[in-house]
Amino acid sequence: MPNLFDLSTTLTVIFAALLVGNVATQLWLNARQARHVWTHRDTVPMAFAASVSLAEHQKAADYTLAKLRLGNWGILLSATVLLGWTLMGGLEALNLALRDLFGAGMTQQLALMASVTVLGSLIELPLSWWRTFRLEAAFGFNKTTPKLWINDLLKGALLGALLGLPLAGVALWLMGAAGGYWWLYVWGVWAAFNALMLAVYPKWIAPRFNKFTPLTRADVRDTANELIERCGFKADGLFVMDGSRRSAHANAYFTGFGKSKRVVFYDTLLDRLTVPEVKAVLAHELGHFAHKHIRKRLIGLFAISAGALALLSWFANQIWFYVGLGVTPDLTGPNDAVALLLFMFTLPLVTFFVSPLLAGFSRRDEFQADAYACQHADGDALQSALTKLYKDNASTLTPDPVYTRFYASHPAAMERIQRIASAS
Repeated sequence: MPNLFDLSTTLTVIFAALLVGNVATQLWLNARQARHVWTHRDTVPMAFAASVSLAEHQKAADYTLAKLRLGNWGILLSATVLLGWTLMGGLEALNLALRDLFGAGMTQQLALMASVTVLGSLIELPLSWWRTFRLEAAFGFNKTTPKLWINDLLKGALLGALLGLPLAGVALWLMGAAGGYWWLYVWGVWAAFNALMLAVYPKWIAPRFNKFTPLTRADVRDTANELIERCGFKADGLFVMDGSRRSAHANAYFTGFGKSKRVVFYDTLLDRLTVPEVKAVLAHELGHFAHKHIRKRLIGLFAISAGALALLSWFANQIWFYVGLGVTPDLTGPNDAVALLLFMFTLPLVTFFVSPLLAGFSRRDEFQADAYACQHADGDALQSALTKLYKDNASTLTPDPVYTRFYASHPAAMERIQRIASAS
């Protein structure tokens, strides 16, 4: 039988290898993307030559390169923070300090989880500020004022505390009181919470950050209602969101669940697209519901979360799990918060290498939604709408194929337009 030292050392080596592998892979993929975008910076792809100018294409390339450079700093920062929490003893020191302050118990455990969350957010704050007020502003996208940015941070923190702390408290209580199958009860609570948020978010949470007004443009409203009714979709209403308060980017989306489903258009989208183009974009979104993509993703997410919690229930009882990740467990008190945090730290290192599979499923769904849109709207309008969105959002038309296969939730522009053209 392996002893504690052997098991903890093995876990440390595996963790370090996964961390290095994650960082190296991410930097390599970013380098590939940067090289590919730069190589094609001065030539507009033939499929877009009539609709995208060279200046617009170069802006998209420069914007992509700027995001990649900032992303590299984010990768290195995240890896350093993760190393600091684990093998360098940050979580161990914070856990002991809070145990001395509060004693072992629920208060200390909640304080630990809250402290890690707050400290992590503060560490990432400079990059968030730079992204908004330097990168996005440099390319003409940022509309957020410092006051609005700070208000969003404060409201987000308050909302996180009001929702997150009770949920964490219930999870920690179940971990300590519900026996060996605590993970099943925690999963039930987590699933119910997420289902509730799907219903509550559109009417009660989203309006705390943006203004939503009923769509009043008769041409768009009548066209959208006709399409929705013809597709058999039931919505709580058509709304316009003041996305221009924060950004010049444009979008449209569905939100909610059951009777609370809403169709939301960014005001920037309505300003830029014609009525047939808006109809085509809406038909694409309806395609996701027609193919039950949202439901399938939720079922997949719930299944994966159940497996992850079951795995955590086993790790939480192994001393080497804590020691191998830089923490000495309390042999007389609860370690549930520490186990939960360590698992949350390490799980993304493993799931990162599964992301190409998930991205592939997402791109498949996008193709299906595009095909649905071509059946229920004008395919040419969908092409022109996407081209406008590519231009307005400065999305690169020449992404690296490997980078796309690994990360992209949407197909590359060229591939997507070709598929739509063949389906029209």
